[in-house]
Amino acid sequence: MKNEKPVIIIKKVRKRHHGRSHGGSWKVAYADFVTAMMAFFLVLWLISMISPEKRARVANYYKHFSVFTESGTSFMDKTSELFSETGEAEEKIPAELQGSFNNMARDTVKGEIKKAIEEKLSDIEDQVIVDIFEGGIRIQLVDKEGKSMFDLGSSELTPIALRILHVIGDNIKSLPNAVAIEGHTDSLAYSSTRYSNWDLSTERALTARKALEKHGLTPDRVTRVAGYSDTVPFIKENTEDPRNRRISILLMFPEK
Repeated sequence: MKNEKPVIIIKKVRKRHHGRSHGGSWKVAYADFVTAMMAFFLVLWLISMISPEKRARVANYYKHFSVFTESGTSFMDKTSELFSETGEAEEKIPAELQGSFNNMARDTVKGEIKKAIEEKLSDIEDQVIVDIFEGGIRIQLVDKEGKSMFDLGSSELTPIALRILHVIGDNIKSLPNAVAIEGHTDSLAYSSTRYSNWDLSTERALTARKALEKHGLTPDRVTRVAGYSDTVPFIKENTEDPRNRRISILLMFPEK
């Protein structure tokens, strides 16, 4: 026993590294959280300035909230009504907060329009482009090879265009926004010397206006109807692309 050598036991201890880097994903989540909280407190601040009577009306409205309904009142109508009866709230809201409120309204309206297009025009939704630009919301009806908005060389609406304008008309008729309608063509020269792409684009814009009014758009909301020929191409690198033949419907959201 005395001659036995001692047993040496080697124990390896693995150190755990705390605070391991997880990349920058947490920053994105945190930024989203801060943005949501800012929007939440902005809404609370706006509501706190409304009289109890108006606040009750807002609460009742959101119990059955729908931006676009056949007989209801839209979000924008209610907003205008709430802040225009006495003018007090509008005077108290700083210009920078008015801009934030405007942006939220634009996002809401854009979302509702896109939802209606996806639900009712799923087979041709790629021909309706909805985006936000500096002055408001732009809805564009673009041609596609074999699927045009107008008969060749005329201002006669095709069944595709009639379907699209029906859906758009139903979804913007209850909004208070001013509307501008623009016609655009490609750069292919028109065959007639007495009739040009300027005439064609203008007549197509006028035809689209009449179709929208047929589906509920009141004439006094239309502030501009214009034809731009091929001067503002949608596909700048190819001015003969069929997508340059389009109708643009602009919902104006003037910054305060």
